[in-house]
Amino acid sequence: MFSTRLIHLLTKLGKGDAAERLRRRIAEPADAGQRPRFGRGASAESSSRFWEGRDPGALCGAATLAAIPHYAANIENMIGLAQLPVGVAGPLLVRGLHASGEYLVPLATTEAALVASYARGCHVITRAGGAVAALVSEGVLRSPAFVFADILEAGQFVAWVASQESAIRAAVAATTRHGVLEEIEPTIDNDTVFLACRYTTGDASGQNMVTLATDAICRHLVAHAPVAPKHWFVEGNFSGDKKASHLGLITGRGRKVSASVTIPEALVASLLQTSSEQMLAYARVAALGAQLSGQLGAQGHFANGLAALYIATGQDAACVAESAMGFTRMEPREGGLYMAVTLPNLMVGTVGGGTGLPTPRAALDLMGLHGAGKANALAEVAACLCLAGEISIMAAIAAGHFTRAHGKLARERA
Repeated sequence: MFSTRLIHLLTKLGKGDAAERLRRRIAEPADAGQRPRFGRGASAESSSRFWEGRDPGALCGAATLAAIPHYAANIENMIGLAQLPVGVAGPLLVRGLHASGEYLVPLATTEAALVASYARGCHVITRAGGAVAALVSEGVLRSPAFVFADILEAGQFVAWVASQESAIRAAVAATTRHGVLEEIEPTIDNDTVFLACRYTTGDASGQNMVTLATDAICRHLVAHAPVAPKHWFVEGNFSGDKKASHLGLITGRGRKVSASVTIPEALVASLLQTSSEQMLAYARVAALGAQLSGQLGAQGHFANGLAALYIATGQDAACVAESAMGFTRMEPREGGLYMAVTLPNLMVGTVGGGTGLPTPRAALDLMGLHGAGKANALAEVAACLCLAGEISIMAAIAAGHFTRAHGKLARERA
């Protein structure tokens, strides 16, 4: 009648004095201890104070202390630097609307076999003549929420908001030179109104930009609305910010990109050591597995490549939660195998955020994608990177090499 997990937990609590020790821990709060004191931002002085009486190990040496002021705008309570290995996959040949040419893609990861897998996929794409990529749409969402007395007031508010376009655009323009409000889509749920505000954000990922702009919109609306909300919040958890959501999957949040390649059968055999028939057989099973398990989208492992690319290039790594949604398609084509990916939520930028810090800037420079005018190209490269990862992992599983490859690269060489 009860699950084995519950039985196992109850058994553990019943052994010895486990239950009594847990009861004491709950009843007697532990001493909070002394809180480290830091100034605003990051400074060598506050970091040095923190490490007094502690061993900094590899986190904070003399070179790190000297570099700390460069990070003051990006972190608080800084105590050191976490160094991760960076590998490179490529050259990856991209034939996109914005990205064109061969790219060496930096990937920061501690997962053995990851870079090798993406490098193999990049090699296949390049040998096949390159991946075609296209930025389909862009728009970063922020969704403020307003709570009213009843649905009548909620409807009155939405009707009034529709008449405020000029004032709303002026409020946005006062906060940013690069962000543009493209549309507002209201959703009414009884007494609560969500306003899905969609912005273009230039070459920045734009999270902070749209937050400041939306706050300005909200303050104008609340100050002038004919019906006053009982509560309002700059984000009502509707936009899908750093979360996988059906809304993001359908309408997109960030940059939506599609990428595809047709791999000749000869390359499937020689480079992937399998066949199109076997790849398609696996694709059918993978699609069924995604459907039965309720995945948002259907793909192999977009998150692997995106997380490594985001960390290397100073993107907001938490945005992998939404960016890694999407679809992988595989179809037979005359003489080869067609593979395509669509990612509706790529949150990437080439200015702002962490992109100006020393190592992320160097990583972006390696691809020639740092600075203004490069964000759309970075999004297309990111989609092609995900395509490379899908090709490699699906071929490895289809050919029965997946376990062997991980064993060889992740364990046997240690």
